[in-house]
Amino acid sequence: MKVFKFGGASINSDDRFRNTARIIDSVKEDKLMIVISAMGKTTNALETVAHDFFEGRREAGLDGFEVLKKQHLEVLESLVPSDEEGKQQLQNVFTEIEWLLHDKPVRTFDYYYDQIVCCGELLSSLILQRFLHSQKMNCRWVDARDIIRTDNNFREGLVDWEVTASQISGRIKPLFDTTDIIITQGFIGSTDENESTTLGREGSDYTAAIFTNLLPAESLTIWKDVDAVMNADPRIFPEAVKLTALSYTEVIEMAYYGAQVIHPKTIKPLQNHNIPLFVKSFIDPTLPGSVISHKSMPALPPIIVLKEKQVMMRFSSKDFSFVEDKPVEALHKIFGEVRMKPNLTQNAAISLLCCFDDRPEKTDQLAAAAAEMFDVTLERDLTLLTVRHYDEATLRKMTEGKTTLLEQRTPETAQMLMRRVS
Repeated sequence: MKVFKFGGASINSDDRFRNTARIIDSVKEDKLMIVISAMGKTTNALETVAHDFFEGRREAGLDGFEVLKKQHLEVLESLVPSDEEGKQQLQNVFTEIEWLLHDKPVRTFDYYYDQIVCCGELLSSLILQRFLHSQKMNCRWVDARDIIRTDNNFREGLVDWEVTASQISGRIKPLFDTTDIIITQGFIGSTDENESTTLGREGSDYTAAIFTNLLPAESLTIWKDVDAVMNADPRIFPEAVKLTALSYTEVIEMAYYGAQVIHPKTIKPLQNHNIPLFVKSFIDPTLPGSVISHKSMPALPPIIVLKEKQVMMRFSSKDFSFVEDKPVEALHKIFGEVRMKPNLTQNAAISLLCCFDDRPEKTDQLAAAAAEMFDVTLERDLTLLTVRHYDEATLRKMTEGKTTLLEQRTPETAQMLMRRVS
């Protein structure tokens, strides 16, 4: 048994759906668990719908959702013409969201975000199942919300592994007795009260790793629009090189520092069972791609990770007392309450500097909460550079024309928070 995960780029058009089906059909001798992301930029569009709804722009939210409905119905019609059963399945998901959009928000934004955004994966996975079925493949569709149990920490649900394992054992494994392919959704789960949750942005990789661990499967393959894992984003660095083999440790480090190749939580469930992870190109499946395993790797080239839209927050003592012990402890408690995790921190005698992803609603909430104890200043529109296995030539090249505001180094990793020179 194998697990395949397909991201949004691999199913962003009817042609891409057909290509995905060909990849699935090429391994027909294996039992497959397929984990699907939302089509293309659907999640971004649904985030806009959620904001419109929560901020009182009901008609704008409904209009935006209507566009998404049309897009998904058109793809289904192109793949499986006159599929009335498939259309009804999509309509059931549409109705679930439209009922919510006609209400007024009485709970937190994060709650409504999860109820709305989760439909992207439901729709794309239903379309894929209907197409595979039309191609005479022996497949079943499963709602991941019936399997992946989380707490009620909306937008970053914490998985209840015990309940999830029981659900996979009792509801997924028996299906493979009569089914070759099971299709489900990445990124989503539900609470014990059947409220939809999400596992964090780009969490479909993590979902795939959960299934891989608990089935267990012999391998996980993540299909992407790159030839292999690269040492830098090839869209920014055309000279980026392929990394054909990596250790679990290296990929965890890359993900921790913000590399977009693999979701940060993906590796641990695989490493626990020593299950290899393959990253392969859905554009050219014949390419070898990359393999991630327990094996230690030889010397690697500099691995470059850039995170844009960073904010530096300075928390300064109001009475010139040292910022240590209880003040820092209280500040980290605020981080947890607001659910913001610093990407880089640096202590001075009477201040603490922290770099965060700039999510304005969270950043402003954090600044307001911390202002009761500290003088708080912010600087936005910064870039966080991380270079693993760095050399001085790479660092000079990457920092040219920029002002470094914070810098930290270990023997293997250098990090710099930078401002563009105007």
